[in-house]
Amino acid sequence: MDPVILPSIETPTLTKAELAELLFDKLGLNKRESKDMVEAFFDILHATLVGGGDVKLSGFGNFQIRRKAPRPGRNPRTGELIPIQARHVVTFHASHKLKALVQGDTPLPEEFE
Repeated sequence: MDPVILPSIETPTLTKAELAELLFDKLGLNKRESKDMVEAFFDILHATLVGGGDVKLSGFGNFQIRRKAPRPGRNPRTGELIPIQARHVVTFHASHKLKALVQGDTPLPEEFE
């Protein structure tokens, strides 16, 4: 299997279009199927998080919804106190496997070398 080469210098982020292209190249899906698969994945991810559920991707990490309590804030320009309302935020916690790969503690699988 050929290595996955991501354009890290020219494009610091991995886009949906690039993901679809990788599916096309690696799995042999046609371009429309690849694009639809990427869109479906993110639609499911969005819907689950908006619905208040957690998303766990084995070997990658967990996306969770966390409620932040209201708190006092301050306008940095004027120093004026401003209340910050309660809100929900999405958090991501990388899995131990992903952390080890990023730190270089674990060698990359052959398909990524």
